Amino acid sequence: MVTCYDFWSAQIINNSNVDAVLVGDSTAMVMHGYDTTINADIDMMVSHTAAVSKGLKQKFLIADMPFLSHLKGRNQLVESVDKLFKAGAQAVKIEGTGNTINDIEFLVKSGIPVMGHLGMTPQSVHQFGGFKLQGNTENQANQILEEAKKLQYAGCFSIVLEMVPSKLSKKITQNLSIPTIGIGAGKFTSGQILVLQDLLGMNKDFNPKFLKKYLNGFELIKKALNNYDKDVKEMKFPSTKESY
Repeated sequence: MVTCYDFWSAQIINNSNVDAVLVGDSTAMVMHGYDTTINADIDMMVSHTAAVSKGLKQKFLIADMPFLSHLKGRNQLVESVDKLFKAGAQAVKIEGTGNTINDIEFLVKSGIPVMGHLGMTPQSVHQFGGFKLQGNTENQANQILEEAKKLQYAGCFSIVLEMVPSKLSKKITQNLSIPTIGIGAGKFTSGQILVLQDLLGMNKDFNPKFLKKYLNGFELIKKALNNYDKDVKEMKFPSTKESY
């Protein structure tokens, strides 16, 4: 899996071998420049989901439920999910457990596929005191395992495990009958997800331990822009070939 936030990159992913796409609330950080995902609201998520769905015709599309959107009452929950599905989502992802379990059960019974999310849940970044590894003590690990079982029982079709020790993600995966998707959770999950811009190396200053960059996109695009700038200033572009 990869994240996606716009039409043009969705078209590329649609022609790739990647299995599924998440329109993540990380769009608040990646596309809008905020420090956390908390600034993503339902209108932002609907806008990006609609753009992605127009370019993504052959992949499973999941959309994040933004911060607090599922905790403002059942009517608001239904309205938010309705907007995301009409924008093109085929499932929603909800972070954490606690008060969300009843809402997850309600959505699943209503025919809405729900993906869970445990470990370093970005919407709880202030509660965690930053983007930190979770489940690295025995008590934390046991709690996350029990939460995973609760999400499975509530009807989640899959669970994202973010920034947890590899040993814990392996244990969780072995104890569930639904697939786990890891990000910073080691290789023993059922699948993996990365932010598209991260794996393409678009942010040269973002280098967490869990990230592997498959392209130096920052330098490649900067080089292309500088080549364009050079050609314009040296009167090499547009040439006769690019002129009418």
